[in-house]
Amino acid sequence: MRKVTINDIAKAAGVSKTAVSFAFNDPSQLAQATASHIREVAEQMGYTPDPVARSMTTKRTNALGLLLPQDIAKVMENPFYTEFMRGVGKVCGQVGRTLMLVPPLWGSTLEAIPHAAVDGFIVLGLEIDRGEVQLMRQRRIPFVIVDSEALDDMPSVNVDDYSGAHAIMTHVLSKGHRHVAVIGIESGKTGFDQYTGTLAARLAGYREALAAHHLSFDHRNVQFVEAPSSWEGGQMAFERIWSRECRPTAIVAMSDILAIGALETAKAQQVSLPEELSIAGFDDLPEARHIRPALTTVRQPTEEKGRIAAELLMASLENHQAVAHYVLPTEVIIRKSVVRPYQDRIEQPKQTLHNQKVKITR
Repeated sequence: MRKVTINDIAKAAGVSKTAVSFAFNDPSQLAQATASHIREVAEQMGYTPDPVARSMTTKRTNALGLLLPQDIAKVMENPFYTEFMRGVGKVCGQVGRTLMLVPPLWGSTLEAIPHAAVDGFIVLGLEIDRGEVQLMRQRRIPFVIVDSEALDDMPSVNVDDYSGAHAIMTHVLSKGHRHVAVIGIESGKTGFDQYTGTLAARLAGYREALAAHHLSFDHRNVQFVEAPSSWEGGQMAFERIWSRECRPTAIVAMSDILAIGALETAKAQQVSLPEELSIAGFDDLPEARHIRPALTTVRQPTEEKGRIAAELLMASLENHQAVAHYVLPTEVIIRKSVVRPYQDRIEQPKQTLHNQKVKITR
């Protein structure tokens, strides 16, 4: 059957083609009764607007873009993103918008931006000194920054990463741990001292807590290993840490997915948890309370963060709100994965499992 066009709708409804276009793209230009009549005729004839043609007319796609730091397959392995997208999705449902996931294109988020048919972006975990921010500014694309440094002229949503990291490290140290390993989120920088935004805030929290117990990242009892924020990243980080002669009695990870990967790998290698090794995370994913031992971690309001980011982006698109910056609270959730260490573990390091060397970022 021939596809129904706006010409057909206009003839059947007794109106102009312009009126049909207004009925679907800008109903405020018509009397309510006229717009309703046109839509009823269109529905009877089985007409649906062409989304491409509609976006060319309205200059809108009715889609919000979520700019991701990793490819979709990797992102969907991390429950953090599911929690975050739930918050974004609730707003999309309320305002009649769709959500487009925009992963790196050919390995580059910069390449992905021009190819995404969206009205604006929620930018998740992207450092502000990169070219993506400059490109969106140049193209006048509205965006909201999440988990990064706040820009004066752009809305942002963060959590109190410093306080959360300080509190979790303080809790671990209060249990008597003095041989500690930190699993940082891979940043692409040459050293952890070049961290910015969220990673820098968490690192500062760890550092201050360590300093209160006369420890530092330069101390021989403290290790730092970077890994991609994924289950496999936690696995690789644990294997590197556990291959060293002086093993830690506690691991503190910058994300729950890293902590869970490390925890499950440790169990697979017959490490007694938490007696032989305590592990702590950051996020409080739903999985954190179900694994064994249940994960001590930092709770952040991930779903609320997604909801607020979507609301801020909608406000920017509709020019209804001045620039706003949110910093949401965190709290330590104490479960079973952190206990006091064996005293003999502190005094006598165990043999290495293999000869793999670890490059500790200084």
